[in-house]
Amino acid sequence: MPDLIDRQPGSAPKPARYGALLLCAIWLLAGTVGHDPWKTDDALHLGVAFGMSGGDWLVPRIAGDPWLVTPPLYHWVAAICGKALGWLLPWHDGARLASALFGALMLLALSRTAQALHGGSAALAAPLLAIGTLGLLVPLHEAQPAVAGLTGFALSLWGLTLWQRQAQAGGALFGLGLAVSFLGSGVNGMAIGLVTGLLLLLHPAWRTRDSLLAWPAAAVAVLALSVPWPLLLWQQSPVLFDIWWTAELASFTPPGGFSRNHLELLAWAAWPVLPLALWSLWLERRRPFAAHTFLLLVATLAGLATYAIDTPKPTALLPSLVPLTLLGAACAGRLRRGAANAFDWFGMMTFTLVAGLIWLGGIAMLTGEPERVAKNFSKPAPGFVADASPLVILLAIAVSVAWIAVMLRTPRSPWRAAARWSVGLTTMWVLLTLLWLPWIDYGKTYRSVSADFRQTLGKHPGCIARRGLGLAQRASLDYFNGIRTVGSSHARDCRYLIVQTSPRADKDIEGWTLLRDASRPGDKGERLRLYRRAG
Repeated sequence: MPDLIDRQPGSAPKPARYGALLLCAIWLLAGTVGHDPWKTDDALHLGVAFGMSGGDWLVPRIAGDPWLVTPPLYHWVAAICGKALGWLLPWHDGARLASALFGALMLLALSRTAQALHGGSAALAAPLLAIGTLGLLVPLHEAQPAVAGLTGFALSLWGLTLWQRQAQAGGALFGLGLAVSFLGSGVNGMAIGLVTGLLLLLHPAWRTRDSLLAWPAAAVAVLALSVPWPLLLWQQSPVLFDIWWTAELASFTPPGGFSRNHLELLAWAAWPVLPLALWSLWLERRRPFAAHTFLLLVATLAGLATYAIDTPKPTALLPSLVPLTLLGAACAGRLRRGAANAFDWFGMMTFTLVAGLIWLGGIAMLTGEPERVAKNFSKPAPGFVADASPLVILLAIAVSVAWIAVMLRTPRSPWRAAARWSVGLTTMWVLLTLLWLPWIDYGKTYRSVSADFRQTLGKHPGCIARRGLGLAQRASLDYFNGIRTVGSSHARDCRYLIVQTSPRADKDIEGWTLLRDASRPGDKGERLRLYRRAG
């Protein structure tokens, strides 16, 4: 349909495209490697993938116990990455690169969709806006199955933009996106893309004869890719299948109503694409039923509706950020001069200030000066000794100089504000991973706790019971030192017991002798205690 594409004249020159590609690669990789599994989601999902690498690829497990909360696509990819890159990286770093792979595919889908919808430089603006969106920063740098669901939704929208001109290819791509969403984040994730596709039937551009032919191709793709895993799970264990399906049905039950917390999370996590998307809709107010606007508006409403009935958490908001980014890419080069200058100056001042504070903290950790700043870092991480190699310092200096050059030498263009925002956020993130990552890792890993328990337990401790032990803690103990626990129904004859509790809880347990009382460095809210049965 002719109104599906609103082409902007010209396209980005090759140097800009190569620069954007390099920037996206740096953003995806920085912070993804170089640290242990962290509480909560990172350790949990790396634990599931680690269990699969042991041989059971069908049933997701944590420390040997079934964990059927999401389908296993992300964990499959993570386990393969961990195995394939074991010669180069620690297993957890290699496995976490699954997030970078899904993120790269998502950025590619955003670029191609923006090109199909808006043409011109929007294909470059969309991925740049995505890496500059605050709500995507943390999830795409940890082990997180929601990233696979996000990628699936982006692929679905790409397919919907194609099937006016290439019905079968667009339908197959739409079906692929639905399957990735399902295998990544479950029925709930797939429903957002499916509802978007069905609502588009209200628009005449998606009711043409060729357009309707795309649905059989989509059905074949989604069924061929989605059905095998639950079918195999049902064949192997109907009980586990029932557990998984019950959890999927429960995800459609709203846990609570819409609240102020939803708005607060949306306001910061969707920055800066939310105001840009609203401006785009304002510019298109005279033709709200143009095909490209209708598609993105329906997709946004589908994503936000799902978010509104879920608990206010960043992963629930992720699908909404895809169409919001595409809407923002349509108008990022059409901001009024005053708004563009304000956005540009706000980004430059904010990220320059944050970069300076990161440098101040890094210097304080390395030198102990300024003393007051150094104490602020030592209190939450007692015993931490900072040590940065000359290469790390040189890289941090190079990144800072590059940011100054970008601020001083970026030529005027309609896209300058959005581009410098993305460069600034990436600069801040890279500096944080170079100068602060060892300090953050020191306080978030369970490596030392697990090592203490293994030393006390010895090589063959036998059965170990657990009480109140969280999923992330169970996954960490298993990953670092192969410590596996059993629930209360199987723990009657266990010689050892691991309890997760608060520091104020009574240490004495009748019939048990306390052996170890440990916690992550500086963690004042959680204790892990190891007991041996008395007598």
